[in-house]
Amino acid sequence: MPGENLSRDEARERGRLLSVDAYDVALDVRSAVASGAAAETFRSRTTLRFRCAEPGASAFADLLAPSVTSVTLNGRELDPAAVFDGTRIALDSLAAENTLVVDAQCAYSRTGEGLHRFVDPEDGEVYLYTQYEPADSRRVFANFEQPDLKAPFTFEVTAPEGWRVLSNGAQEGEAEGGRHRFAVTRPISTYITAVVAGPYHYVSDTYRRTFEDGTELEIPLGALCRKGLAKHFDADDVFTVTKQGLDFFHDHFDFPYPFGKYDSAFVPEYNLGAMENPGCVTFREEYIFRGKVTEASYEGRANVILHEMAHMWFGDLVTMQWWDDLWLKESYADFMGAFALVGATRFTNGWITFANRRKSWAYRADQLPSTHPVTADIRDLEDAKLNFDGITYAKGAAVLKQLVAYVGQDAFLEGARRYFKRHAYGNTRLTDLLAVLEETSGRDLAAWSRDWLETAGVNSLTPQVTYDAQDRITELSVLQEAAPSHPQLRPHRVAVGLYRRQDADSALVRYARAEVDVSGPRTTVPELAGLERPELVLVNDEDLTYAKIRFDEGSLATLRARLGDLADPMARALCWAALWGLTRDGLMPARDYLDLVRRFAGRETDIGVLQSLHGQAQTALEQYSAPQGQERAARELAEGTLHELRLAPPGSDHQLAWARHFIALAASPADLQLLQGLLEGTAKIDGLNVDQELRWTVLEPLAAHGVADETVIAAELARDNTASGRRHQVRCLAARPSAEVKAQAWAQVVESDVLSNALVEATIAGFAQFGQRELLAPYLPRYFAAIEGVWRERSIEIAMEVVRGLFPSWLVEQATLDAADGWLDGHPQAAPALRRLVLEKRDDLARALRAQACDEAAGPRP
Repeated sequence: MPGENLSRDEARERGRLLSVDAYDVALDVRSAVASGAAAETFRSRTTLRFRCAEPGASAFADLLAPSVTSVTLNGRELDPAAVFDGTRIALDSLAAENTLVVDAQCAYSRTGEGLHRFVDPEDGEVYLYTQYEPADSRRVFANFEQPDLKAPFTFEVTAPEGWRVLSNGAQEGEAEGGRHRFAVTRPISTYITAVVAGPYHYVSDTYRRTFEDGTELEIPLGALCRKGLAKHFDADDVFTVTKQGLDFFHDHFDFPYPFGKYDSAFVPEYNLGAMENPGCVTFREEYIFRGKVTEASYEGRANVILHEMAHMWFGDLVTMQWWDDLWLKESYADFMGAFALVGATRFTNGWITFANRRKSWAYRADQLPSTHPVTADIRDLEDAKLNFDGITYAKGAAVLKQLVAYVGQDAFLEGARRYFKRHAYGNTRLTDLLAVLEETSGRDLAAWSRDWLETAGVNSLTPQVTYDAQDRITELSVLQEAAPSHPQLRPHRVAVGLYRRQDADSALVRYARAEVDVSGPRTTVPELAGLERPELVLVNDEDLTYAKIRFDEGSLATLRARLGDLADPMARALCWAALWGLTRDGLMPARDYLDLVRRFAGRETDIGVLQSLHGQAQTALEQYSAPQGQERAARELAEGTLHELRLAPPGSDHQLAWARHFIALAASPADLQLLQGLLEGTAKIDGLNVDQELRWTVLEPLAAHGVADETVIAAELARDNTASGRRHQVRCLAARPSAEVKAQAWAQVVESDVLSNALVEATIAGFAQFGQRELLAPYLPRYFAAIEGVWRERSIEIAMEVVRGLFPSWLVEQATLDAADGWLDGHPQAAPALRRLVLEKRDDLARALRAQACDEAAGPRP
């Protein structure tokens, strides 16, 4: 719709003119339990009090709604047909002080944007929740949808009797006639307001803390989920991590949690991991585990809890002025999540996970043609939506980790404390943060900011070593390179570690370490001169900086022979990540990486690293292996995986991880027969509990290979007739190897909006199966013919899911690359955000072709 995509210039002008005093929002959601058309909309009445710096000027309010009943400005009735165009309400002749009242019929969402309505197939109960970032609160109430127009909010929600209703503020008194009124909030931005309503299962607790001055803080805690998940809900662990996080941030921030209560709502069909709504944090309900998961899953959930909690200060208390500085909250929250995870919880290896998973996301994003500086150029809301990416989150967090090494942890945290006190309940830009960090560190950070925050791209660091006749180091240097497209070389504070074995049968351990400031193309490390020859030189030991790590020839030979002998888990994770980088960059044949996984992954002790290796091995097989060798590579990887599965300790996390990896790879008749036996109970692997979630995992490859038909899938749904079961069923149905099945799945996702966001995601996941290239080939031209219409007609969340998920990545061929280039060349005027998505997927495909060429160039396999 015209006006839906708010521009930065429009927001800047409106922000110059207006300041907001208060919102009073009344929602009536009793229609949620109706049926048919009556359950499509709800009443929304907003009273908005604001001031205008130039009386007589014009502005607009934002609202995405099917209809507006009335608009009143300063007591004057306006004709909705004249002032409302479907996205904006025109406001002319503003006074110095203004009151706007908008009464509208807003639409319930099935896409996870706005006020989402979910009907539980298990018991028919209806659940509601809101999700707004960056700009979907206007789907629920009239407002000024930009982060710098903060205000206090008062919410009133009329809901069906017996429902639990939550918002940012605490409920005031008991509900009367289904009417719930909530305490006024502190000044906050529109995108972090929230409402959660339905017959949710609710558990409560309390956090208490006494500060040094004797002041006592008491925070009511809540945790909630659908009734159908209550039996799986480990709320005690959620509360434990929540309390640990609150203790940690109070210790380090010196600013008491400012938003009263702290509810954690686990909600269905959620598009994100979580959202930092103050006082009412929302999480995807998949963080409630219906079956056995590894400790990495619990660590991941704890990290998300702490990430969102850090936002209470970075993002909610102090908010970026516009989405250009989105990183001010996301990078900090990503860094603080890992920092708190290690410092406050049982997950003391959190920095290994950060190095292994988060930074790999950043490295991928930073090598795409759409890479951008950490502080980005966000022209409008579509730009903002796409910038919730690996740069804004993970690269920014890695850069902050580098900053801590540069200025020191004490100066960094003192800067944060001053930042909160100076800008509480306000909005900031990059310069505001740099100002306090310069105060506390005594350093001029302008050059650091230019190098790290205001330029894009990732550097490569490679050791160069020379030795004398006695095998002692004469000189060790670190070479820095940059891609031609982003030639910036940066200052890096790095540790360089030297590793060797004490004897032929011992582990590889570090025997020397030196920290150095790398700058320019070549930096020597004089502290290491004269030491005995190492077997491995590890640049960026301990993961202090953000850079791709390369190896000298001797170190690479050591890793090929003895990677599993490397004792330190962080060093090992860094080596695995670097080897994966070589594979992605087409510098190491995929067959070599798969060989390393087969030989050494079984010795990996960190379960999160192991699960990452499994995912990367599958990508190497499906995307980076030369086509003529894929069948053999797949067979060998599956055989090796089954071997490790049988060796893993019964009932262990490692056994479960190997089981899931084997299930994903199973393709031979014998492998599929084993899966069928596990499903039917005629086969058994000691210690492996084939619970309901694992049953669905087993069923998908059986469906994809034609072993399990629709009848078998229907029988499984009868065992598990839940919301989760329904998603699994849809995915398995779409996986079946039939042209009719693929046509139906395509039609449901691309040509219809009948499916909810969660079922769109499940259908796409089932549709694109490795090994079904011939079935999927006809969808190459259909994809490029459809995407402009999808972008134009669907919500941005669904459009992004379709454009990314259905890109023909299953056809790693030059013809696919040519088709993508043809579309990009022929559609220069397509929406910039759509072009960016296609360009990113095109780049992934070009990378896969380069990797396959590298693998093929290695010659015939012995």
